[in-house]
Amino acid sequence: MYVFISILILIASLLLILIVLIQNSKGGGLASGFSSSNQIMGVRKTTDFLEKATWTLAGTVVVLSIVITAFIPRSGHQGTQSEIKQQVNDAVSIDPNTIAPDFGTAQQPATTPDETEETPAN
Repeated sequence: MYVFISILILIASLLLILIVLIQNSKGGGLASGFSSSNQIMGVRKTTDFLEKATWTLAGTVVVLSIVITAFIPRSGHQGTQSEIKQQVNDAVSIDPNTIAPDFGTAQQPATTPDETEETPAN
């Protein structure tokens, strides 16, 4: 079902791209090349059809995108826990005395100025 809905979204998206390119924009767009369709249905009917088709296809893409989330394939071996939560639980349960690496973010031990600075001999 996931693949079927994905294909429907792809088809609707491609049709939406074509419909938007065909519409008459301020710059003329590709609609000027389809003047024969304006003669058959009239300019106003063609514009209404293209606008309704645009809104319908956009709505279809949005609705299918929401519906497809119910059909996302899930791996059954992990149960209901996320992979990150599983890794954290595994890391904690291995050895409680093990110290995690600090990746350079640990604070340096405090030193006194006497230890770090040497006085030059005059």
